Order: sequence, then C-alpha cells, then structure tokens
Amino acid sequence: MQIDFLEILSLRTVNHYFLHLIFPLVIAYAFFRKDWKKAYFIMLATMLVDADHLLSTPVFSPDRSSINFHLLHTYWAMGIYVLLLFFKGNLRIIGVGLLFHMLTDWIDSIWLN
Repeated sequence: MQIDFLEILSLRTVNHYFLHLIFPLVIAYAFFRKDWKKAYFIMLATMLVDADHLLSTPVFSPDRSSINFHLLHTYWAMGIYVLLLFFKGNLRIIGVGLLFHMLTDWIDSIWLN
C-alpha cells in the first residue's frame, strides 16, 4: 500500500494540531486537576510563543523545523522553560505548556525526515 505526500501532510497536520490543542487538556486534567480549566487555558496561551515565526521569511514554511530556528524555539529558550518548572502556580503551568509545545514541534520535525 502506497501513501502519497498529501496523506502524509494531512496526518502530520492533524497530529500537530491535536498535540497543540487537545492533548494539553489531558495534561491539565492529569497534573493540575484542581484547576484543570485554568491550566488548560494557560497552556493554550503558551501558543503565543509562535509569534516568533513573524520574524522569519517566509513566516511559514512546511518543510522547516521550528526547533532551534525561531528565537523562542531555541535550546536556550527551552532551558528557561525548564527553569519555570521549579516555580509553583502559573509559572509552572506556563513551563509545562511551553515545553510541551516544543515537544510537539520536535515531533513535527521528525515527520520532515
């Protein structure tokens, strides 16, 4: 059975947006059960990290990995996101959201190879 490029692209897209939009709900409920709604919306808000794409030309390229290309997707930035895990409350949730965002983008990068 042969899978064509458009099928792979759509599987990749569905996977990418599922991990960005739906799976954080699972994380919020599993790890922040008391305030899972707040945690979910904070994690959704961490998608603003993609604003760094606006600094690139072209803004979007389907064959480019975000990891270590865009400013807020660099390994240095990820180090700061790890440090956020050592705080309590909203900062920890932000750290979890940002790191999961980076993981999602890394998984997306694997699809490129």
